[in-house]
Amino acid sequence: MAEKIELNLISGRTIQQGVSMEAGKEKPAYRDACGIIELDPADLKALDIWHGTNVRVSSEFGSVIVRAIEATQGPHPGLGWIPMGPWANRVVNANTYSTGMPTFKGTPVVVEAAPEEKVLGSLEVIEEAL
Repeated sequence: MAEKIELNLISGRTIQQGVSMEAGKEKPAYRDACGIIELDPADLKALDIWHGTNVRVSSEFGSVIVRAIEATQGPHPGLGWIPMGPWANRVVNANTYSTGMPTFKGTPVVVEAAPEEKVLGSLEVIEEAL
């Protein structure tokens, strides 16, 4: 099994992300809805991890700890999905190319198991980035 895998990362909005955002971005529900990465079952197996294991997602732009869950759509091996929010922002290109929106699609990332690491709350993720 691989210690690390390379994926193509995409991001976007989800219903859970929107509902939890309206309740408060500083709340644990927002972290639980957005501090995740959806992975194909084949990618979970390649990492030799279970659904719910914390992982480190790294790109040339940064890294973040999120909880790995089984993808809700697919199969899409080699593709990871993090909902829009501070966790995705840590690993995508911040350059908006004058659009006001980061590039949330097609970011090459490396994912590795990090079961001893904590998924930070949204305010902690932002503070850590400063």
